[in-house]
Amino acid sequence: MRTSLNEIKAIEDHLLGHHNIGDTLLFEVRAILDTQLRDKISAQQRAYHTVWQYGRLQLKQEIEAVHQQLLNDARHQGFMQKVVNIFLNR
Repeated sequence: MRTSLNEIKAIEDHLLGHHNIGDTLLFEVRAILDTQLRDKISAQQRAYHTVWQYGRLQLKQEIEAVHQQLLNDARHQGFMQKVVNIFLNR
């Protein structure tokens, strides 16, 4: 179990650029020689990308919810008009 966690940590450090140049070169040589390690690196990259995409989608949804609230709530009409005026008065 510990070896697996150490390997995950090493892959993470490599993907995030936390290794120094010597460790990076050593890790890259290990990846060239070990097809299972390459597969694990690829899987971890896909996992990071999926998490990043999900976070981006969540942020877009939150921004859209705020936009709709500002657009449709009568309490915020003055604010919205000020924003519109900024762009119309250019």
